[in-house]
Amino acid sequence: MPKIAEKEESTTEDHRVRVGAQRREKTRLRLLVSALDVFTEKGPDVAVIDDFIAATGVSRGTFYNHFRTTSELLYALATAMSDEALQSIDPLVVQLDDPVQRFSTGTRLYMQMALRYPLWGSFITRVGTRIAARGQLIDVYLMRDLELALQRKRLKIDNALVARDIVLGSIFYGIETMITEPTRAYHPEHMMRCVLVGLGIEPAEAEAIAFMRLPDLPAVVDGPIFAGLEPRPLPVEANRKRAKASPK
Repeated sequence: MPKIAEKEESTTEDHRVRVGAQRREKTRLRLLVSALDVFTEKGPDVAVIDDFIAATGVSRGTFYNHFRTTSELLYALATAMSDEALQSIDPLVVQLDDPVQRFSTGTRLYMQMALRYPLWGSFITRVGTRIAARGQLIDVYLMRDLELALQRKRLKIDNALVARDIVLGSIFYGIETMITEPTRAYHPEHMMRCVLVGLGIEPAEAEAIAFMRLPDLPAVVDGPIFAGLEPRPLPVEANRKRAKASPK
């Protein structure tokens, strides 16, 4: 009997832990969704913690159980949205057999997504490469494809981490450039061509991969945070599936 009682007690405790974790995750998601509204209305530099508490309807203590500062909340929001975007992008990418085509296409689609949702793009420029910390989807998916490319000897570089840093740096600086500065048409494609040449792909093939036809992104991102945003029409050149020719 004691053993049965101990088992029942353990099962009850496990249930409480699961319920507590689920409740905590729901509260965190509420804070992130509300934060998107607050940042949209007031901007990342003006919003204060009281704004998020009022928008979510939680206590100050509950807020601090999840986030210590508005900067930490902004980082969490940008990262969660990055993961949502990638959950829409990666199913399109993995249909390609060539890992170089995968990370090139994934990079272009990710940058395209930042243009469709410029508010999220602006979050990314503030958070920077921290969004690609180990374990985040952008790091997981990119390393998957880079390591496979190295295994297949598609790249003339001997370190996947070096290749990752080159690609990630290009992504985040590229997004900031597209959002804040006038750029030439097909900026992600020109950027990707240079990255591929730097990783050892022959120029003609790098050109072909960088400008290859893109798969269609979903009309909207399937995620609880992106659900609150209306996508913007893409620039004319981004709406084309492929450039007829790369401008010289």
